[in-house]
Amino acid sequence: MSARLGGDSQSLVPLPPGSATLAPAGPRTAPHPAAPPADTPRPHPAHPAPPRPAAPSTVPPAAARPGAESPRPTGAPAPAAGHRAAPPLTTPGARPRPDVRRVPPALVLAADHTYAARLTTAPGGRDAVDPAWYAERWTLDGPEPYAVPLPLDQPEEAASDVLPLSDGRVLIRRRVADRHAFSLLYPTGPGTGELPLGDLACGELTLLPPSPDGLSAYALVPGDRSTAVWLVAGGAFGPERVAEVPGRCSGGVWLDREGRLLALDRQWGPGSPVKAVAVDLERGGEVTPLLQIAPESDDRLLLADPDSGLLLIRSDAPGEDRLGWGVLGSCLPVRFPECLRLPDLTLTPFAVQPGQMLMPESCAVALRIDGPAGGWVGVWRPSGRRLVPYAAPAGWQTGSGFWSRDAVLHLPYAQDGAPCGVALLEAPADEPHQPATNGTEPSGAEPTPGPCRPVPLGEAPLIRRAVPG
Repeated sequence: MSARLGGDSQSLVPLPPGSATLAPAGPRTAPHPAAPPADTPRPHPAHPAPPRPAAPSTVPPAAARPGAESPRPTGAPAPAAGHRAAPPLTTPGARPRPDVRRVPPALVLAADHTYAARLTTAPGGRDAVDPAWYAERWTLDGPEPYAVPLPLDQPEEAASDVLPLSDGRVLIRRRVADRHAFSLLYPTGPGTGELPLGDLACGELTLLPPSPDGLSAYALVPGDRSTAVWLVAGGAFGPERVAEVPGRCSGGVWLDREGRLLALDRQWGPGSPVKAVAVDLERGGEVTPLLQIAPESDDRLLLADPDSGLLLIRSDAPGEDRLGWGVLGSCLPVRFPECLRLPDLTLTPFAVQPGQMLMPESCAVALRIDGPAGGWVGVWRPSGRRLVPYAAPAGWQTGSGFWSRDAVLHLPYAQDGAPCGVALLEAPADEPHQPATNGTEPSGAEPTPGPCRPVPLGEAPLIRRAVPG
């Protein structure tokens, strides 16, 4: 059961070679309900960052399956003077507090992770039945993260989408009758500036992940027989259709760092299999097959790392829906590790360690783990062949986070007393293992690891730090 991932021989699927209505208007402003931090040089912390604590010398033994109550962390250092205590940890199995809000999608990170954006409500209105939503931008590349509210003269709908650009502006998509309107929001003095970009008349529209160039934003608009790719921010004259892909497409993963090659999950018609394809936006939307594991299997691409070529895939080719991995341009088969096969749990990868040039098996991968008992964070490497679960910080913006090149995972969180914070986890070292005889056996041949539990960050065999906002 092998997948052919874009290569250059005839037996492989090749990659592409080197390959609206307008409503412009000037910016308008609206006052903030409360004075936000000005968008001036970023503030420096009042105190130096707390020293990194030493990692525990022993690894706590595995106990119950994920979902069992985790013991209280021991040996955690006291916070330095002038700093907030590290965020408490959520324990899978604990009953979540009721929340009557209509919650929009979680925090969205810019392509270079310098900014993030989300819809949120004023602190006093979190428990309202019909809260007033507004956009909020997080700055993540300074000495400490901080948030800037971007409200206008009327609240946003919870169904709106926000997407941060690398220059600090935030794209917002609103549904207005039968149209989707796009604007850029940005701080301006004591208020919020808004630059309308135009709108599209269509029923269904999905924003794609932030473009790697940092200044463009794209959307998918499915039709009866094809799916259009629209440039909705970064163009010269408002929304612009840049590609038309036959079939109905969903998903969206960037394959390069220039914002040219886009992977989409395409389905020709109802009941037909879903196959990932690569779309070259600079060659008129030229389409090339990307994943073909089995003729009738659904093969979707979830994540891709341009540096190493690592691909994270979801497919039912093994007989059930499974997570697998492969390498872009490789002739080796897709592998479906047994450690990523957990009954009654849903695993969703959300971040891959960058900078591992031509070393896909050494990339650390962060996964969101959801189950009846709650959710937590998992860390896995293809070479290690084990999934290590950890309790997430309270208030984690579920499913959002990113790796640094030195394998430190950044998990944004928001909670009372720390409305904008980032918890840092260092990926654990993998245990040595015997490599496969010829390097081609799938990871699924490995024995299933014993039951484990999510390890609290303060007790884990790694360094735990938190950067409060």
